Amino acid sequence: MQEAILPLLQTLLPAFIVAVISYYFFSSFMKNEEKRRRFITVRESQAKTLPSRMAAYERLVLFLERIKPASLVVRTKPGNLSKSDYEQGLIAAIEHEFEHNIAQQVYVSEECWNIIRAAKNTTIQKLRQVSMTDKVTTADGLRQAILNDLMDKRAPSATAISFLKTEVNDLF
Repeated sequence: MQEAILPLLQTLLPAFIVAVISYYFFSSFMKNEEKRRRFITVRESQAKTLPSRMAAYERLVLFLERIKPASLVVRTKPGNLSKSDYEQGLIAAIEHEFEHNIAQQVYVSEECWNIIRAAKNTTIQKLRQVSMTDKVTTADGLRQAILNDLMDKRAPSATAISFLKTEVNDLF
């Protein structure tokens, strides 16, 4: 009986070793092939979405430029408005610009979108702070106070634009 098992083991052992090595190589090949397919899919998808993402970054930079207090008061003339009406008009202009660009958040990172929202909210808060000073009594006075107050300081949107530029550079 031992004589029959030995030739059987001599035949089956090499076949088993070949099967194990074949399984290992086939499994390794399939993993590499899956990674290659995934890489190609991601690369093609990035090529298709990159123009949309770049357009979103451009629109957001434009939004941030438009809500800079200096730009905002130059575009929005006080006319015959009262101080509070002018303040509300400036804030409404910022909110309108924001709502117009809200869909761009799909194309940027969560952190980037939070920074953009913070820039918008900080700009509104600064406008309200300037408006609350006792020295300002008219819409023209508010406009001048905004220009004077924010000339020396960096606008919140400037910080957000810097972050956007960094994020765009990271894409490349």
